[in-house]
Formats: sequence, C-alpha cells, structure tokens
Amino acid sequence: MTALPTAKVLEHVDANLDASVERLFDVLRIPSVSTDPAFAAEVQRGAQWMADTLSGLGFEASVRETKGHPMVVAHHAGPGGDAPHILYYGHYDVQPADPLDLWESGPFDPVLVDAERGKRIVARGAVDDKGQVMTWIEAFRAWIAVHGTLPCRITVLLEGEEETGSPSLDAFIKANADELKADACIVCDTGMWDVAQPAITYSLRGLAYLQATIKGPDRDLHSGLFGGTMVNPLNLIGRIVGELHDEKGRIQIPHFYDDVIPVGENERAQWEALGFDEAGFLGEVGLKTAGGEAGVGALERQWGRPTCDVNGILGGYVGDGAKTVIAREAMVKISCRLVPDQDPRAVLNNLKKFITDRLPEEYTASFVELGEAPAIRVPTDSPFLQAAQAGLKDVFERDAYLIGSGGSIPAVGSIKRYLGIESILLGFGLADDRVHSPNEKFELVCFHNGIRSNAAVLARIAELRG
Repeated sequence: MTALPTAKVLEHVDANLDASVERLFDVLRIPSVSTDPAFAAEVQRGAQWMADTLSGLGFEASVRETKGHPMVVAHHAGPGGDAPHILYYGHYDVQPADPLDLWESGPFDPVLVDAERGKRIVARGAVDDKGQVMTWIEAFRAWIAVHGTLPCRITVLLEGEEETGSPSLDAFIKANADELKADACIVCDTGMWDVAQPAITYSLRGLAYLQATIKGPDRDLHSGLFGGTMVNPLNLIGRIVGELHDEKGRIQIPHFYDDVIPVGENERAQWEALGFDEAGFLGEVGLKTAGGEAGVGALERQWGRPTCDVNGILGGYVGDGAKTVIAREAMVKISCRLVPDQDPRAVLNNLKKFITDRLPEEYTASFVELGEAPAIRVPTDSPFLQAAQAGLKDVFERDAYLIGSGGSIPAVGSIKRYLGIESILLGFGLADDRVHSPNEKFELVCFHNGIRSNAAVLARIAELRG
C-alpha cells in the first residue's frame, strides 16, 4: 500500500473516522421519508444538506426540482485533462420507520452500539442509502484534504424518490443527459459477501410491481345474511393468489418463462463455489424451511430465477374485535422479480390477464402499476469493473467476489438506457443489515472500509486515463 498514491488518503480516512461518523449522523437525523407527503419538507431538507455538503468540498452543486422530490446534481473538475469521468449515483430518501414500537432507539436518532462485530450504526437510512452515499462523499473529502483535488472528474446524481419507485428519474436523466454523461457510473447501494469479503454485484433482477383491487357487491354485506349466496371478494383474491404458483413453486402467469435465459453451467458452478450457507441465511430471520422453485439451488433462486410474491393484502374489517362483514372489495400488491430477457411490460400485462380471467362476470379489477425495471448484467470485462476490483484488493488484500443480487435498482437501467454507460455496483452492506426493517444498521467496520475502498477505487480508475 505504501507505493500507492492513496496511502496518505487512507491515513487521513483512518484518522478522521469519528468526524465521518458525526457527519453521517447529521444526515441520518433528517427524516427524508419520500413516500409520505407529511415528510415532504424533510425530503427537501435532505436534498439541501447533500448539496451544501458537496458545495463545501468544492463541487458545483445544486438542488434540482422535479414533479416529485428534488434531485441533487454536483460536478467536480478533478485534475482536468484526460482524467476519467465518473458519475456517482445514490439516493438520500429513506423508507418509513414503521412499526415504530419495534425500534430499540429512535429511527432518526442515530446511535453507535456495541455488537459482535464491534460498533454498529443504527438508524433509518444507516445503510440504505445514506451511509453508503457517505462512503464515497467521505472518500472525496479525504482526497481533497490530502491532495487539494480529486484524481478523476466527478459528477454526482442523488435522487429523493428511489424508495417510491423513482417516478421522476427517467425524465430527469433523459432531459439532462448531456450534463450527466460520463465514462462509467458507480452505485453504492448493494452489499459485500461478508464483513471481511468485498464483492462487486454484476447482476440485478428486474421488477414488475402491480396493485390490483377487486370489486364485487356494491356495499359491505352482513356475512350471516349474504354468506354462501355470493362470491366473497376476499375469498376470491385469496384463491387467485393461491393459483400464482404450482405445487413445485413455478409461477403460473401466462408466458411468464417464455423469455427467461437459463443460468449457464459455468455461472452456476461459480455460485456454488461461494459456499453459500442457506440454513444460516434462513436462520438469521428465524426460519428453517426453504421455498421457491423445487430443484433449484439457493443462490440461483435468489440471483438467476424470476419470482412472484404477494407484498400485501387488504380488505374487510381489520380492527380489534369482531365484525361479521363481507367486504365489497379487496386489494392485493404483487411484485415479480425478473431476469434477462424478461420484459417488465409484458409481465405486467400478463399478470393483469391472469387476475381478470379468474373474475366472476359482475366482478371488476382495477390496477395501479407501482414500478417496472429490466434485469441488469454488467460486463465483467469492463476496465472500470476491473479497476474497482483492484481498488478493493488494495484495501482488503483479497480478491473481490463477483456476485448477483435478487434486488432491483431501476436507476441502473435508466443510466444505461439514456446515458449509454455501465454501472459498477460497489456496495458495503451486509445481508443482516435490516434494510427496510426496524433497527436498520450499518457496521462501523463496513462504513470505514467503504470509505477506504472508494478512495482506493478512485486511484485505480485514475490510472485508466487516456
């Protein structure tokens, strides 16, 4: 490490970790919940905090309004000349903190607590995505403190609607494509293999997400007077949900598998060689019984096969005590995670047909589309991905794994579609970080190594100058 230009930068990171944590705590205290209109002013405050922070580091930064929550765009010229130009993407909005009674501390009152891996940061947004964004902002800070500039030209794009499906993102990127154009994009919204093993995610599943509301009688009915005389919308929706999968876990939506590319033997062998502990993975959430497609390996089910899951059902009386009612309508939210080359639009249309084909004549279904994104695969021979691998090895002194992810990041597809550039998915979260759950956390060692890694990756990318 002593021969690398990052040596003094990494020393600065190490010496100033406490200050980096305090700055992360500052932004974690902002309840920038994008899905709830009651928090709109706090989302705006989160955007301004990010813009002010980047401005303080010498970026030209501004808050850009959209039809929804604002974007933050910032530019730093770095050393100029032929230095590589990197776009950094992240989001400053967070999920709601509910249920509040399950938090062991205030969700927007960040704390540093003792745990088996040392200290951990606990707060909503600790790892998704404020903590991860701050890994590269603090790496920028260290480079500028030591060298007075950055080794690459940098553009930053931060959005405030990622947790609501990024409804403004495509239009914004398309309208500002010339300004956002770069050689490659770094996205820090993924994870490591484990606390000591770095990883780069090269594949993401896509998404097709739908809300369906089935309506039957024209009002709620007494279950004694009407029970057994008509189709209960809640019973109906339960039956439809039960038909989504067969007894072997295969999805029954028409044409669902038509465009699915099977996982190749080489890729399957690479995944199996990782030694994934499925029992331990399930045990972390209190389970022993596996699910999904029968006869398919655990990582292949997570990374290489499509899914269809019910995310919520609502209808009838759900308060305390009894109310013998047959509800006039029932609602279900269904999301499908997709793989190459599935078309999210086709999946949504076929899912709608699956539902409507099962309705009695007088019953109707209305739909709200909640999100769609294609699956993503990053070329593993990309020089930028290889530079990221080298930077991670500089810090961890071991090769980074190339892994898949069962999740979706719609921005990665948008960046490829409108800017024509690949994204390097460089994250430092762990599987047990309680993302979207109470007591979300980010291990301090992961935050620390995330800053160090981003600093080292910048140096490696700078070596790619033309």
